[in-house]
Amino acid sequence: MTKTILRALAGEVLPVPPIWMMRQAGRYLPEYRATRAEAGDFLSLCYNPELAAEVTLQPIRRYGFDAAILFADILLLPQALGCDLWFVTGEGPRLSTVTTEADFDKLGRGEMIHDTLSPIYETVRRLRRSLPEETTLIGFAGAPWTVATYMIAGRGTKDQGPAHALKAENRPLFEKIMARLEESTVDYLSEQVKAGAEVVKLFDSWAGSLDDADFALYARESARRITQELKSRHPGLPVIAFPRQAGAGYVGFHAATGADCVAVDDSVTPEWAAEHVQVSGCVQGNLASSHMVTGGDALVAETRRVVEAFGNGPHIFNLGHGITPDADPENVKLMIDTVRETRRDTGGGADCGV
Repeated sequence: MTKTILRALAGEVLPVPPIWMMRQAGRYLPEYRATRAEAGDFLSLCYNPELAAEVTLQPIRRYGFDAAILFADILLLPQALGCDLWFVTGEGPRLSTVTTEADFDKLGRGEMIHDTLSPIYETVRRLRRSLPEETTLIGFAGAPWTVATYMIAGRGTKDQGPAHALKAENRPLFEKIMARLEESTVDYLSEQVKAGAEVVKLFDSWAGSLDDADFALYARESARRITQELKSRHPGLPVIAFPRQAGAGYVGFHAATGADCVAVDDSVTPEWAAEHVQVSGCVQGNLASSHMVTGGDALVAETRRVVEAFGNGPHIFNLGHGITPDADPENVKLMIDTVRETRRDTGGGADCGV
């Protein structure tokens, strides 16, 4: 096994941690903005395999990341289930809502989603043919809880209030939505793997808004079922789970779900995550994305801190959340250069001072 991401996911401690970056294909890159303009709009870009592959490849060409992540969006799955999806400039996505039994009964399943999502699978096939041999291809989907919050509210919300309200007021309907999303997420990710994805990541961006009991049910247990079924269909498939802002919920997430790697956000320190999360397996994270905007000595110092904190265990370097559109591409290069120099400077992590 030569791909560094796969080696880290298998539990190997590497002299230099592999690196990729959430939203690495995005608006901070001028070449992305040019391709987006060629596509016409965001959804047209997602569903155009040639252009979606192109924007996925752009940060690989520019920076030489160790992994490419499929360019798509977590809301393509609810659209494939039958929800209307559109984007409002400057405000983000909008969805037709699913808040009643009648709404739920209109949702599709099975082959219906694959008919809609077939261009995404073609993008994966193109990427697998085009990527450098050393670059790992990551597929992804939104976790059911996070996707459900958008389906129920019809948009992103600060507190995921509409989803919490439906969960409290009509638990049977809420759980039917979750079950449909779990089933469809497995099918969606499985097709990505068949098309060539080597790793899959489950993004639970709003996991932190769940209380302890609901986190156990709708973040941890949901991730376990999805991971278990994917590994049953695709033995040996590595899975990265990202229950963002889980706090203490990060502890034990590897063992509880079967995930090969747990991604942590920057609301926890790398030292804490090394002590409490990395002891169970590979960790991904967790530089604050704000450093991609501000750069300078603080970027270098914090990058070194993350590398050194996780130096005694398997680690994939990443941001704690996605890079923002106002980031400076030169800061990304500085981050990568720092990562690839730091572990060597510390002698392989033996004296990293976790």
